Amino acid sequence: MPATLTTSPAGTPAGPALHPRRWAAAIVMMIAALMDLIDVTIVNVAIPSIGRDLGASESALQWMVSAYLLGFAATLIVSGHLGDRYGRKRLFLAGTAGFGLASLACGIAQSPGQLVAARAVQGVFAALLIPQVLGSFRTLFQGKERGAAFGMYGAVAGFASAVGLLLGGVLTDADLFGLGWRSVFLVNVPVAVATFVAGALLVPGTKERAAGRPDLLGSLVLAGALVAIVLPLVQGESNGWPLWGWLCLAAGVLALVALAVVEGRRDRTGVVPLLPARAFKLPAFSLGVVVQLLFSVGMQGFFLVFAIWLQGSEGYSPMQAGVLTVAFSVGGFLTAPAADALAAKFGRFVLVAGALMMAGGFAWVWQAVSESSAAHTGAWPLVPGLLIAGAGLGFLVVPLVNVVLSAVPADLAGGASGIFSTAQQFGGALGAALIGSVFFGHAADGLTEALSAAMPWVVAGFVLSALLCLGLPRKAVAAHE
Repeated sequence: MPATLTTSPAGTPAGPALHPRRWAAAIVMMIAALMDLIDVTIVNVAIPSIGRDLGASESALQWMVSAYLLGFAATLIVSGHLGDRYGRKRLFLAGTAGFGLASLACGIAQSPGQLVAARAVQGVFAALLIPQVLGSFRTLFQGKERGAAFGMYGAVAGFASAVGLLLGGVLTDADLFGLGWRSVFLVNVPVAVATFVAGALLVPGTKERAAGRPDLLGSLVLAGALVAIVLPLVQGESNGWPLWGWLCLAAGVLALVALAVVEGRRDRTGVVPLLPARAFKLPAFSLGVVVQLLFSVGMQGFFLVFAIWLQGSEGYSPMQAGVLTVAFSVGGFLTAPAADALAAKFGRFVLVAGALMMAGGFAWVWQAVSESSAAHTGAWPLVPGLLIAGAGLGFLVVPLVNVVLSAVPADLAGGASGIFSTAQQFGGALGAALIGSVFFGHAADGLTEALSAAMPWVVAGFVLSALLCLGLPRKAVAAHE
C-alpha cells in the first residue's frame, strides 16, 4: 500500500516526488464521483414512474429528491475536515462502499418510506466521498497538472448532468429484467464495487499536516437545523400548514444562527468551524451564498415539477422527457467554456446576465406551458427556453465561486468553497419542497395549471439572484490565484 502523503496547509506535497500513479488514481476517483454527479439528475425523469409503482404521495415524491440533497448538505463540510485530518483514502473507500450499499437499498425498496430513507443515506455517503476526491487532487497534483485535474472534474461534472437525464429515461423505459425505475439505482452497485477495489489498490493515502479537529457536535446541529427547515415546507401543504410546522421552521433557522454565533467564538480553539463567522462578515461572501442557494432552489424545484408535468400531463415517456431536458445541458455546454474568461474581464455583470438569461429562459417555458392549457404542446416550443436557461447557467454558476473568492482571504478559500457546495445542496432540497408544494397545491386544477402556478416562483428566484449579483465584487480572481 502506498505511503500516506502529508501536505502543508498550502497543499504542497511534503514528499520529494509526486505519486507515480496519480493519474490512474484520479480516474478511479472520478468514476466514483460520477455516481453522485449522475444521481443528482438521473432520478428526476424516473420520479413519476416511482410514484406510480410505489403509490407514493405528493410529499413522498418531494422527499425522494430532498432527502438525498439534505443528507449531502448536512454531511459535506464535516466530511471534508474528517478526510483532511484522518486520511482521505479511508473516507473515500467508506463513501464508495456506503453509496453502493445505499443504492442497492434504493433499488430494492418496497415502500416510499424505505426509498426516502435509503436516499438520505445515499446522500450522506456521497458527501463522504466527494470532498476526498477534490482534496486528493489538490495534494496529488501541482501546477498545470493540478489545473488539468480540476478541469477534468469540471468537464465531467457538466457532462454528468446530461448523462443523468438521458440514462434515467433510457433505463426506466428499457425495463431491464423487469426492474423498471429500480435500475437507475442498481446501476451504481457494480460501479461502486469496481471503484472500491481499484481505489484500494491505486489511490494513495493523503491528509493535511495542520488539519484541526472536525466539529462533530456542530455537524449534528447543522443536520438537525436543515431538516427542521425543510420538513414543514414539504409536509405543510398536505397538513394544512399547522402551527407545529411554523415552530419547526423557526427552530431550524434559530439553530443555524446559534451555530454560526457559537462557532464564531471557537475560531482559535483548534476546532475547525463549519460556518466560519469571519467569512459571513464579508458582504460579498454572504451574498454569494444566497445567490447559490436561490439558483439551486429554482433549478431543482423546476426539474422536479417539469418532469412530472411532461409525463403526467403531456404523455412523454421517461426517455422522451430525458431527451427534451438535455436541451438545458446543451445551453450550458455552449457558454461554460467562455464563462471564466468573461468573468475575469467583466466580473459580476457576467453573473447578472446569466441569472437574467435563466429567468428569461424559464419565463419562455412558462409562456409555452400557459399557451398549451387547451391542448398538448410539443417539444419544440419548449426547447428555446431550455437552451436560453441552460446558457444562463454557464454564465452564472461556473464563475460564481471565483468572483466571490476575490473578497475572501486565502485562508478561508477552502472553507468558503465547502459552504458554497452545502448551499447548493440545501437550496436544491428547499426547491423541491417550496416549488413542489406550490405545484401540488394546484394539482387538483390540472397539472398544466399547477406548473403555471409554480413557474412565477422559479422566475422570481432568478430575477432576485440577478439583483443580488450586483452586490458581488467587480472582478473575479485570476486562474493562478
